[in-house]
Amino acid sequence: MLRYLSQRLLYTIPVVWLVVSLVFLLIHFVPGDPIQQMLGEGAPAADIEAARHAYGLDAPIRTQYLNYWKGVLHGDLGPSIRYNQSVSGLIAQRYPYTLQLTAASLLVAILLSIPAGVRSARRRNRWDDRALSVISLFGLSFPNFALGPVMILFFAIELGWLPVSGSGTVAHLMLPAVTMGSALAAILTRMVRTSMLEELGQDYIRTARAKGLPERTVVYRHALRNAMIPIITVLGLQFGAMLAGAIVTETIFSWPGIGRLTIQAISNRDYYLVQGCILAIGLTYVAVNFLTDLLYSVVNPRIRQ
Repeated sequence: MLRYLSQRLLYTIPVVWLVVSLVFLLIHFVPGDPIQQMLGEGAPAADIEAARHAYGLDAPIRTQYLNYWKGVLHGDLGPSIRYNQSVSGLIAQRYPYTLQLTAASLLVAILLSIPAGVRSARRRNRWDDRALSVISLFGLSFPNFALGPVMILFFAIELGWLPVSGSGTVAHLMLPAVTMGSALAAILTRMVRTSMLEELGQDYIRTARAKGLPERTVVYRHALRNAMIPIITVLGLQFGAMLAGAIVTETIFSWPGIGRLTIQAISNRDYYLVQGCILAIGLTYVAVNFLTDLLYSVVNPRIRQ
């Protein structure tokens, strides 16, 4: 297990280097002069040169790259023009909210999809299987930016059960979590159904039933565990998509996460803050893929061999 962990960690290092390098080049890919765009078109030339020197943008690109890596390794991502704070401090304040929302969305998706997918596989081609297929298709076809306002109108304004926006309590978390988790639940339901249909037709399942094991044990302990590999893969891939989707969802519900902070940084032309937010999301995605690889070996020990 230690050798497997070391190998996966070594594979992650070049990916981290590539992510940091691309985020560094982001500010150089922006059309025009980013300093001029931050200060405005009417800024004096002397102020532009002073700001360029203060942010180190007048140095050679190689020096800027090395300085950026030093800052990343020391947790210093530069200052924010708009908020007059360090980018690292702002991300540290907002990042837990995004993780909380993403984790809650994953929980919603798992709680909805696994029972639905298993039932759909066990009741293949019956009325409930067809009904769940239609519901899954509806969930896939309804985007977050449309579902969020509908849920606000119905549950918050019409019924008054939940708050419209903000954060602080579980009630504030429910609407954005369901909005983000519903699309993933639709994807996972179809994946669970497909994987379970394949596993339920295997010889070891017939053997387990012939031994007299309870159907619940056969389905959930044997079939579902072996069907988890593709499901974990989808979860790992969709986690990054959920971080990107959090930008829209956090804006709709005024959730104080890193996605909303990214939108505000783009609107304010705060390029160092944009860099920091994208770097945090990218490194999180790399970390989730690394954890996904480790979960493979936990679910199926043969992968370690």
